[in-house]
Amino acid sequence: MDGPFATAAATAVDDCFRHLGRDAVYTPDGGAPVTIRVIARRPDEIVGFDETRIHAGTAMFDVRVSEIATPRPGDRLSLDGDDYVVQGEPVRDAERLIWTLEAYPAGACPA
Repeated sequence: MDGPFATAAATAVDDCFRHLGRDAVYTPDGGAPVTIRVIARRPDEIVGFDETRIHAGTAMFDVRVSEIATPRPGDRLSLDGDDYVVQGEPVRDAERLIWTLEAYPAGACPA
C-alpha cells in the first residue's frame, strides 16, 4: 500500500490509537516485553452446545502492525493488571495496518 491513501490511512490509525488506545505490555512467547497501545474489545459470544446456550466472554485486541510485526498464538498481553494469552492466528485488516488478536485470560483453559 503506497501513495496518498496509504499515508492518510496510517495517520488515521495512529490518531485512533493515540486517542482511543490504552497502554498494554505485549510479551512474545520467549521474548522480551514491550509497551504498546491497544484498543480492547470484549464482545459477548454465545456458544451453542446441544440445546444449551453458553455465554462466554471473549477478549479481542486491536494492535498496530507498526508495533508488533508478527504476533503468534501463545504470546501474552497485560492490560490494566489482567493477563491474556493470544489464541488462534492473528488477523490483519484490509490495509494491513492493524492486527486483531483473540485472547483468553491467562490461567484459564482456552476455548
